[in-house]
Amino acid sequence: MRRPPKDTEESARRITRRGLVLGSAMVGFMGVLAGRMRYMQVDQAEEFRLLAEENRINIRLIPPARGLIFDRNGQPIAENTPNYRIVIVREDVDDLEQTFAKLRRLVPISDDDAERALREVRRRSPFVPVTIVDQLGWEDVAEVAVNAPALPGVTPEVGLTRHYPLGGDFAHVVGYVGPVSDYDLSKLEDPDPLLQIPKFQIGKIGLEAKREDVLRGKAGTKRIEVNAGGRVMRELSRQEGQKGADLQLTIDTGLQNFVNARLGDESAAAVVMDIRNGDLLAIASAPAFDPNLFVRGISVNDYKALTEDDHRPLADKSVQGTYPPGSTFKMVTALAAHEAGVVTAGETIYCGGYKTLGTRRFHCWKRGGHGYVDLHDSLMRSCDVYYYELAERVGIEKISEMARRLGIGIRHDLPMSAVAEGLAPTKAWKQVRRQETWMVGDSLNAAIGQGFVLASPLQLSVMTARIASGKAILPRLVKSIDSVEQPILTDGPLGLSPTTLSQVRKAMFSVVNSRRGTAYRSRLLPDEMKFAGKTGTSQVRSVVVNNNNVPWDQRDHALFVCFAPFDAPRIAVSVVVEHGGGGSSAAAPIARDIVARALEGALPPLEVYPAGERPKIAEIFEEMPLRGRDGAANGSDRA
Repeated sequence: MRRPPKDTEESARRITRRGLVLGSAMVGFMGVLAGRMRYMQVDQAEEFRLLAEENRINIRLIPPARGLIFDRNGQPIAENTPNYRIVIVREDVDDLEQTFAKLRRLVPISDDDAERALREVRRRSPFVPVTIVDQLGWEDVAEVAVNAPALPGVTPEVGLTRHYPLGGDFAHVVGYVGPVSDYDLSKLEDPDPLLQIPKFQIGKIGLEAKREDVLRGKAGTKRIEVNAGGRVMRELSRQEGQKGADLQLTIDTGLQNFVNARLGDESAAAVVMDIRNGDLLAIASAPAFDPNLFVRGISVNDYKALTEDDHRPLADKSVQGTYPPGSTFKMVTALAAHEAGVVTAGETIYCGGYKTLGTRRFHCWKRGGHGYVDLHDSLMRSCDVYYYELAERVGIEKISEMARRLGIGIRHDLPMSAVAEGLAPTKAWKQVRRQETWMVGDSLNAAIGQGFVLASPLQLSVMTARIASGKAILPRLVKSIDSVEQPILTDGPLGLSPTTLSQVRKAMFSVVNSRRGTAYRSRLLPDEMKFAGKTGTSQVRSVVVNNNNVPWDQRDHALFVCFAPFDAPRIAVSVVVEHGGGGSSAAAPIARDIVARALEGALPPLEVYPAGERPKIAEIFEEMPLRGRDGAANGSDRA
């Protein structure tokens, strides 16, 4: 049925109105969208552009190359070597455990290393690369690279790691580096962002730790583009960091190797110091250890072996160890008494084998006594009674004051770990530390280097250098930093009587070169090698015992100090052999060989020794694990 025209017109009007309403709504909506788009794209364009850039661009740190360490002749002591490693990014891995299992079939990863790496991966942000294993060979890295499609998120990389080519020779001096630990971070108020990089290495002990400030260098940066999930898309720019400063030490590698080899299996230490400028030419502690074991993290078994060794290889006996100096301290007492004017050089004192103080006898090492002795004889023959008498006259305050003037009881400023202060005791010290009054008997014991007196091998070498030179020479370990020479340190003249110093030196010469001297068997024959020295034996028990009849750790310590050549002193040497028994038998022969090696600049010929000593010396040299044909490193200097 056909609709009337009137209805048709009405329907058309309604459709038109609805179309206009809908059209108007659509136009209004489009206007709102256009306005919003204009607001976002024009009015807020700069803000959104900044937000986009921040979300798109990340800045990451580039670890700098650590500064190198050389000996005085330019031979590398600590260097950086390529380190092939495998890293993983957790966000790119579908199944972490399965990926680890695949990887372990390609490269050797121990259970401990795998467990440690998994903990680290889960602890870090998902987009941070974490090192799974390092120190790999090129074959292992190539194997991983070939299988990369089956190992999503796993990438082989190459970086730098620390290496110590001379092994244990410089272990106690240079120390070692290791990965940053939570304990390391806890000690810093404002840690360098570099320290947050996984496996980043810092100095742990020794020079590596003490000069971390110059060895570390400054980080570089790289700008990378990442997606919304933080995945790296590409590298946009790179600014390399500043390499750490190179250090050159005063130590001579050839001499250092000889000293370590000569100490051998003893629990001992030796220091060789250049009298002219304070340079430490060698400073060794035995037994040593391989610092390369610590760079990656030492195994439990290796660390246990070091800590349970009764010879304490981890301890640096040269600067940390303090010992009663025994008779090597007698020069201090002699100088204190003669400078105070309580005795003259030609005055004799009778030694009948002991000195009586109240009801107690203080014995000389020679039970029958030495008879009448003066300064020269008392040092040459190491008479104890002479020094008991001097101590009673001069008192402990002047003795300790002289000890500090000669470098004992002073913490010398060296970039090494736990440098000991030693002890030059006073009445006030005993009252404060022990709540006891100082007794005259304490002074008598101190006069011969027993009782409370303590000195390190470093301090004994400083004492000897000052006696030989008459100057307050200070030890120096770092020769230059980035080729800039470091200052030679000295506190000026000692202010001691040249006559008294000369008499002490002559007496020390007789110790070695007179038939009645306690170190006569350790002399050298050439005039240009003749040296002056002093033996010492310090008790570790209050009761005098026969060292051959007690366990090793209850025997006396053996000490020897010397300077050479006598006519024009260039080097001072100190040797301490823990539980060695006697200074003349254990320490003096080692010091003699060190003197000969330092003055010769290479392994000394047998002709410099007395004929009767040559077969024994030849055997010792044959068994020593020296580097090179004659024990001299490349470019080794004569002292």
